[in-house]
Amino acid sequence: MVNVALDDRGRLTLPKEVRERYGNRYHVVQLPDGVKLVPVADDPLEALRDEFADVEKSADELRREARTAAFDEAGR
Repeated sequence: MVNVALDDRGRLTLPKEVRERYGNRYHVVQLPDGVKLVPVADDPLEALRDEFADVEKSADELRREARTAAFDEAGR
């Protein structure tokens, strides 16, 4: 964990190690007890393709399975 502070203009500088690991773009998410920085990929679509490269089902199949699971969990 690293402590950082805002400068007089309200900017936050992340340490070099953090920028090298996660990149230079972030979503700022407001939480009840603080904020969270979520890295944003340079090419979000490519990041999604990489994340789901090993999924062999179609989007329709995944959607049907999710709907069925939701209905089952709701006690349909």
